[in-house]
Amino acid sequence: MRGRLRLGTRLALGVGALSLVVFAVVGTALTMYMRQYQERQLAEQMKLVQLVQTKDAKAHGTVERRPYYGWYTAVYEVRGGHAELRRPADVPADTTALAAVAEAQPASGTTHLTRTAKIPGEGAYLLRACSVERGVVLVSAAPLADVRATTRRLITVQVVTFAAALAALVVAGRAVLRRGLRPLSDLADTAHDITSHDLTDSGRLPVRADGRSGAPEIEELRSAFNTMLEHIDDSLVVRAEAERRLRRFVADASHELRTPLMSVRGYADLFQYAAAHSPEERDRHLARLRAEAARMGVLLDDLLLLARLDAAEVEAPLRLEETDLVELVRRAADAFRAAHPDRPLTVTAGPGELRLRLDPARIRQVVDNLLTNAAVHTPAGTRVTVEVSFEPSAEVPARAPTGVSGETPARVPRQTLRQAPRQAPHRAVVARTPAAAAGERGGHGDSRGPRGSGAARGGRGLAVVRVTDAGPGIPAADRGRIFDRFYRVDEARSRDRGGSGLGLAVVRSLAEAHGGTVEVTGGPGATTFTLRIPTTGRT
Repeated sequence: MRGRLRLGTRLALGVGALSLVVFAVVGTALTMYMRQYQERQLAEQMKLVQLVQTKDAKAHGTVERRPYYGWYTAVYEVRGGHAELRRPADVPADTTALAAVAEAQPASGTTHLTRTAKIPGEGAYLLRACSVERGVVLVSAAPLADVRATTRRLITVQVVTFAAALAALVVAGRAVLRRGLRPLSDLADTAHDITSHDLTDSGRLPVRADGRSGAPEIEELRSAFNTMLEHIDDSLVVRAEAERRLRRFVADASHELRTPLMSVRGYADLFQYAAAHSPEERDRHLARLRAEAARMGVLLDDLLLLARLDAAEVEAPLRLEETDLVELVRRAADAFRAAHPDRPLTVTAGPGELRLRLDPARIRQVVDNLLTNAAVHTPAGTRVTVEVSFEPSAEVPARAPTGVSGETPARVPRQTLRQAPRQAPHRAVVARTPAAAAGERGGHGDSRGPRGSGAARGGRGLAVVRVTDAGPGIPAADRGRIFDRFYRVDEARSRDRGGSGLGLAVVRSLAEAHGGTVEVTGGPGATTFTLRIPTTGRT
């Protein structure tokens, strides 16, 4: 931001200001200490001089010898609080300060008295008065000019030294801080690089915060920043994929709806032109109109069902009730035999019931779609087998789709509605949910009766329905998308024969809504769709 100092500069200036305060405190304390030390040294020197001068004053009444240049010495007789100077004496022109200290010494109650005074015309002096004998006081005065000069030189040296140290500290600190904060600048550059990339198409972030230098806090920030970018990257990829699938879904849905609508309009025109012809021709055109309308209604119903199953945290169209899965499959098989008498169908199931909570209408729709898929994509005479079994497992969670039998719909969790991940062509393609994945077991294409039929009542496990046909199979390259909406293995297949491409997508969504999975395995000569529904028990 313009007009504002960078963080490193502000930190360096802050350290400089703090250092200035520290230097000022240290310099003041050092100056006062040195001044007091020198004055104490001068007082000790005056004490030694006065020891000699006291003897001289006792012998002669006055001090005849001058100890040092610039010093003054005087002997006073103090009577009644008034000091009288004895002469001859080496004193300045103005003796007021000396007389004052001489008068004050007897009243102080000590052997000596020290004061600092300014003598007019002479400057600052250190005065020391001591008692020679009763009523006689010796006063010595030593100039403080040298002490004050030394103090001024010390202050000058401190100012110059501290100023140089402060400047060096600010400059060096700025360089160190700038180097230490460089990773933050790199993070800012990375953020600016992100804004310069177009994410509308690719949906990926090609930049990351690199570098290994920096304090542990910087490393933590860089790691958190990169983790955030990875999360954003994954979210953008998911969003781009969702948008791509949405565009494809809208295009496919529009294309699929366009065909029956065009047929309805064409048959309506033919019906209008044929109104004056024979009743048989009118009935034939009316039947075709009804067939196309029914086909379009089925397509719209499938689209509505998928949309409701995809909507997160909404009431899914499930009506759970206690149902015998074996009987439900047998009814679906009977309907398949009636509709496709040219395809032999075998149902393998145990003698007992396999009861669990499910939506019978939706599971019947799943089984019908799987059987219809086998009939549509195999030639006449192809053998079809349906197996119903139970796989006991202690690892299957007790959770099942919640709901009350009757009119109360079950709520489908968000995580059960995700699309199945694409897998390698050589492996089974599974549309799974966490509830069923834990208890999933192998063994595809088993022609025996229901496994675990002798298990204890109420055991946890998986209800399994396998639909196997002996047709040409599904190419390995297409298995990864076989459950996608509007996907056809043969794009050139007629829609009248090949369907709308929504049947297996509905199968997967309904299986996931029940907390189960659906997978496709096999190859040429044997294609198996396996539906697994977790259950908390059998009754």
